[in-house]
Amino acid sequence: MDIRPAGTAPTLLRHYQSIFGKCFPEAAHLNEHYLAWLYASNPAGPVIGLDAWDGDRLAAHYACIPVSAVVDGQSCGVMLSLNTATDPDYQGQGLFTKLAEGTYAAGSAAGMAGIYGVANANSTPGFLRKLGFNLIRPLDAKIGLGTLLPDAAASALEEVQFRRNWDLPSLQWRCNNPLRSYHLSRAGSPGMIALAPTGKPFLSAFAQLPETVEGAAVGAGGWGARLHLGLVPSALGKSKGRWCELPNRLRSSPLNLIYRRLDARIKPPSADAVLFSVLDFDAF
Repeated sequence: MDIRPAGTAPTLLRHYQSIFGKCFPEAAHLNEHYLAWLYASNPAGPVIGLDAWDGDRLAAHYACIPVSAVVDGQSCGVMLSLNTATDPDYQGQGLFTKLAEGTYAAGSAAGMAGIYGVANANSTPGFLRKLGFNLIRPLDAKIGLGTLLPDAAASALEEVQFRRNWDLPSLQWRCNNPLRSYHLSRAGSPGMIALAPTGKPFLSAFAQLPETVEGAAVGAGGWGARLHLGLVPSALGKSKGRWCELPNRLRSSPLNLIYRRLDARIKPPSADAVLFSVLDFDAF
C-alpha cells in the first residue's frame, strides 16, 4: 500500500468523491465542488491528511483542515478532524489508524498545537482508545429564541480555554459553505450571530460570536426558532434568550467534542471552559 499526502487537485477530489460515495451513499454532499471549498479554499491552509493507494485505486482517505483557535490562553493553529473513508474491499486492515497517526505527525511537524473533532456515539470510543483523544464533553442541543451569550461575554473570554479565532477571511469562507450558507447579524455590544437553514420549517442553525469581526457583512436578524449545537462556559454568564434542551428522542445521535494535544506545552480544555458552536465544525 502506498501512503501519500492528501491533496486538492481535481483528480484527487474526484477520487475522494468516489470513495465517499461507496462508503456513505447517503452523503451526496461530499462531492467534488464541496470538497474543493473545504480542502482548497480554506484561508488557514489546504487539507492536511493522508491517502492509501493500491496501485491507482484509492483504498482509504483521512482528512483534517487547519484552523486558528485560542487554546489554553494562546492563539495557535489546530486541526479539525473531518473526513475518513475506507473502501469496503480494504476494511479491517487498520488503514484508518495508520492514516490518522500519520496525519497527526504531519500536523505536529507543521506546528499545529492539537486536533479537535465532533464524534458520534459509535465513533467516539475508537478515537479515545486507539488515537489518544480526550473526551471533553457531549455537545448541548438546545432550541430557543434570542441569544445565548450576555452582552458582557467578551469581557470574560479569558475564562475560555478553547474557542475558534475568527477573522474576516476565515469567517467569510465559513459562511459561504456551498451547501448551506450562513447569514450574519449583530447581537449585543459587541457580538454577532450566524444563522443557516436546517431543512426544517421555521428552524435555523444558530451560532453566536462574542466579538464583532471587523468588516463582516451583517444584516437584519432572522426570525423563527434557533437550534444550538455546541457549548457555552458558565463563566460567560446567563443567556439572554429562552432556550430548552432538545429531547433525546429528537436527536439522531449524541455528539461529543473530543481533543488530542500535539504540543505538550498547551493543555487540553476542561469541560466547562469551551465556547463552541455549529460554525466550529461541519454539522451545518
